[in-house]
Amino acid sequence: MKKIKLILVLVTMYALTGCAQPGKVSKPLPASKVDFDAYEALAKEVKEYRKNRLVSLSRFLFLSKEQNTVILDTRSTEMFNRKHVKGAIHLNFADFTQDNLRQLIPDLNTRILIYCNNNFDNDQVRFATKSARPRSISQKEITLALNIPTFINLYGYGYKNVYELADLVSVFNKAIEFEGRDVLKPVPVTEQANN
Repeated sequence: MKKIKLILVLVTMYALTGCAQPGKVSKPLPASKVDFDAYEALAKEVKEYRKNRLVSLSRFLFLSKEQNTVILDTRSTEMFNRKHVKGAIHLNFADFTQDNLRQLIPDLNTRILIYCNNNFDNDQVRFATKSARPRSISQKEITLALNIPTFINLYGYGYKNVYELADLVSVFNKAIEFEGRDVLKPVPVTEQANN
């Protein structure tokens, strides 16, 4: 019985490699376009650079009003459409390519302000905290914020003028405005007077 299972496994492997096709010689597939060592080296460089690029909410909002500045939201399209910082532009992180970024932000010197779910509190539907909760009390929770890979990738694509919101902000904080289909629209004063 064990011999039969082994033969079936070998035949399956042989078929999957393409050798089972008449006249076709199998050759190894090329390595994927994934270079962990290069990414790790880039992350190390960005780690030092990023230290001076973390800004408070008040500074974030101040910078957002200056020329040649954009607020970039890289969360999913669904979450962006539901609720995002007012005035933000969107490119889903999964869609980051050099061409897509250049179409959205043609000037590499543009100041880019970034935020993610882990910057906002009191709305676990639209800004769900990204973290790995420990299985035991001795383990520490690990936050998995989108800000870090976003910052690293922007830097890697040549965008060095990046600033990241450093604060945890309640969605009820009056200093910041949101827009999107899930944001309550204020009732105009004339409508309030008629009711």
